[in-house]
Amino acid sequence: MSDLMLEVNALEVRYGAVQALRGVSLDVRRGEIVSLIGTNGAGKSSTLMAISGIVRASAGGITFEGRSILGRPAHEIVAGGLAQVPEGRRVFPRLTVRENLEMGAFLQRGPIGTDLDRVHALFPVLEERSQQLAGTLSGGEQQMLAIGRALMGRPRLLMMDEPSMGIAPILVARIFEAIRELNGQGLTVLLVEQNARAALRLSSRAFVVENGRTTITGSGSELLHDERIASAYLGGA
Repeated sequence: MSDLMLEVNALEVRYGAVQALRGVSLDVRRGEIVSLIGTNGAGKSSTLMAISGIVRASAGGITFEGRSILGRPAHEIVAGGLAQVPEGRRVFPRLTVRENLEMGAFLQRGPIGTDLDRVHALFPVLEERSQQLAGTLSGGEQQMLAIGRALMGRPRLLMMDEPSMGIAPILVARIFEAIRELNGQGLTVLLVEQNARAALRLSSRAFVVENGRTTITGSGSELLHDERIASAYLGGA
């Protein structure tokens, strides 16, 4: 089996007359954490949504585990082992925590108890709040729930869009710790994150997206110490 898990080539996306992506290319190898960094509006979220089938690419190629997924419906992509935790969490607010997790397993056949145990071990608060309505959770707890819901689909590659946005610092630390734990368990991660410094520290490799194109790539450590990246995304540090 090839180590190359995801390959995106010259991806273009349009929203009507607006071209959001103008040639994004990236790759993710099995077992990595790979980050996309860039300013707001650079095209990072559009890249994830095109990969997961939520928006349709107008040009380019997307290959997951050796098979093209370009143009495939989102539910087929999820069933194939690629899941996304969306920006803004988007939990079902009027369903309980347990019901949200069960929704994540909608494609699974057979018992899901082992999957629930895995999520509860990662985020014990979700077990404690299992009968609480998801809309009453804090932002950080909702982010944990969104991650847990995605894990219920048993993905091999998990894409995460801005997991630290709008979350208290103490829970941000727990979210990043959980990403590291999941990766240590063998889950491959593609991460979009506003906190570029934290993302680069966590990542095997990273890609910079600017104006709808990937412009710079390197290891997390290399980009963390790159003066261009420091000036643009790390506050000049």
